[in-house]
Order: sequence, then structure tokens, then C-alpha cells
Amino acid sequence: MRDVTTAQARPELDVQPTPLALLLLGREADPRSERGVECPGDLPSPSDPDLVERARAAKEKLGDKVFVLGHHYQRDEVIQFADVTGDSFKLAKDAAARPEAEYIVFCGVHFMAESADILTSDDQKVVLPDLAAGCSMADMATAEQVAECWDVLTDAGIAEQVVPVSYMNSSADIKAFTGKHGGTICTSSNAKRALDWAFEQGEKVLFLPDQHLGRNTAVREMGLSLDDCVLYNPHKPNGGLTVEQLRAAKMILWRGHCSVHGRFSLDSVNDVRERIPGVNVLVHPECKHEVVAAADYVGSTEYIIKTLEAAPAGSKWAIGTELNLVRRVANAHPNKEIVFLDKTVCFCSTMNRIDLPHLVWALESLAEGNPVNRIQVDKETESFAKLALERMLALP
Repeated sequence: MRDVTTAQARPELDVQPTPLALLLLGREADPRSERGVECPGDLPSPSDPDLVERARAAKEKLGDKVFVLGHHYQRDEVIQFADVTGDSFKLAKDAAARPEAEYIVFCGVHFMAESADILTSDDQKVVLPDLAAGCSMADMATAEQVAECWDVLTDAGIAEQVVPVSYMNSSADIKAFTGKHGGTICTSSNAKRALDWAFEQGEKVLFLPDQHLGRNTAVREMGLSLDDCVLYNPHKPNGGLTVEQLRAAKMILWRGHCSVHGRFSLDSVNDVRERIPGVNVLVHPECKHEVVAAADYVGSTEYIIKTLEAAPAGSKWAIGTELNLVRRVANAHPNKEIVFLDKTVCFCSTMNRIDLPHLVWALESLAEGNPVNRIQVDKETESFAKLALERMLALP
């Protein structure tokens, strides 16, 4: 891959790397960002034929001191070493249920490791094998942007009517903001329950950071209309909205999305129906509204897995979610035709940063008594974020 600094050798381009570019390349650090930071230490070579054995040996040496969590979107080479697999919230709860484990190795992305740190005890250390494993969606809402949004709502005279609801796929800072302002967290499984609760507390909801989950839940499951929803763009003055639009809205959706699920289009759905007669289209609610409206089934990662497990032999399915998961469930059910919804290969690029060399490096470092890449949420942020999470746990 051409290095950004090669622009120096081609002065006619006059290209200078931006701070964002340096973050994405892993050359700068921003501890309050989901974006990648430089990984210290020497990683083993991906071509090392002993990587699997080295991971096994290090994990065996650590014994009960380590608990390895594997998100559904992880590579198979990593998942094989997970003690449990699941979505982000399930894994964070699993970590909290293992107080005897000194080390929690979270094979996922940064916000997931933060949630695990919030829910586990102070004696437990949460490790992310590669600090560059972030989440583009979580990056789309910073603490500063959300604070500015709240000022806009205050100036419009509606802040007291607004209850924030933040998706689990958000940074600890955003979870803390939510807790501080009387809101709750939600997952893709319980978004409707969270919104029902929020509308009992106030007249409007600020939904962060995924616009599609918020819109799909409000319109598909709660009977609200698209006109009840407005889109707040943090890169525009006043979010690109008038005071009248804010006052009329019931759902104020943050302009954020998942880079994986946002790729699926209505054309993808129409194309697969033409190619595979009788196919069932099953998508995640992070997909665009028109994709969800055209699908046969819509649900969380866990819902997708359970639906395919219960499907009859010979049935045909096109799945709109991350490719690692689709491949894994397809291999687990060879008697069913399971295909990826889009023709274009689409992994979660940041989730895929957790590979076998990083896992081996993290486990061997722990086995040597040298915790690396520890994720720690400061106490004030943790207290408000935990408050928001506890409100979610108390949902009926």
C-alpha cells in the first residue's frame, strides 16, 4: 500500500495527511476516540505456522485467570479461542459474570471493551488485542458534538422534553451523557422497549448514534411516521434543522450509521430475489429503511442466528449482515442455502483488525505478567454510563 508520505516524493500532488488520516493509519493516539492508535510491541508474523499452538499454550498457562470473549463478527481463527461468543452486550454481561477472571480479553471493538470495563469489577483488567479495532458508527458521535446538540435543543426550548436513547454501539462518553440526562441504552433486540420507556418519560427522543435502528424501530414497531423523524447532522449549524422542525419532531435521529449494514441497498434485495426464486431476505435493523421495508425478516444478530437454526432444510436465505457471521452460519447449516445479501464482499474492517497475531501477542503478554492494551474508563464516565446501562437492565 502506498504510504501517505510518498506525497513528498511527488510534490505536484501537495498532499498532507490530516489528523483523521493519521488516526486511521494508526500513527497518532486519541484516547477518547474509537479510532485506531498505534499498537506497541512486536507482533508475531501472520505466517508463523505455530500461531495456533502458541495461542493454545498461552491460554492454557493462564487458565482461569483469563476469559476470552469473541464477537460474532470475528474471524474464525480468533473465534476458535473464545470461551463465549455473542453480541456486544451479551459478552459484556458474560464478563461481569466471571469475577474470578483476572483478565478479560475482548475480541471485538473498542466500545465493547469499554462496556465490559464498566460492568466488571475494578480488580479485573479488560484487554483489547488491537487498539485500532474501533467502530465507525461510534466515531460518528463525539462527546463534544452531542453536548453541542443538547445546547441546540436547549436553545429551541425542548431539551426538558427530550430523553436520550443511545445504542449499545456507542462510546463510554456517549453512554455517560445518556445516563447524566436521564436516558437509557438499547440494543438491537430491545430498542422498542427502550423507546417505549423513553416516551413514558418525555415527549421526544434523541436517538444516538445509529439513525437507521432508531428510524426502523419507530416506524416499523411503534407506528410513528417518517414525518415524525428528523435527522440531526452534527456537521451543520443547528444540526441542519430549524427550530420548528425540532419542536415538531418526536424522534431526533443522529446522523450516524454502520459502515457494513449501510452498504445494503434496495437493489441488493431485488437482485437476490431475481437470482434465487423463493429466497427469504433476513436483515439487521441497522440497514436502511427501504432495505428493512423490503425484507421478509428483520432482527438482531442473535435473532438472525436463531432464525436460521430453526429454518427448515432446503430453505433459501439471503442475509444482510457482516460477512464473517454469514459464512459461519452457512457452514453450520449445509442443508440450507444461505447467501450474503450483497454481491460485494463486506467485512467489518475494524473488527477484522483482531487477528491471530494480535491475539497471540496479547495472550503471551498476559502469560508473562505484562497486561497490554488495557481499556480503562475513568470513574466519572463509568458512573454515569453504568447508570444508563442499569436503566436498560431494568426495562420491563
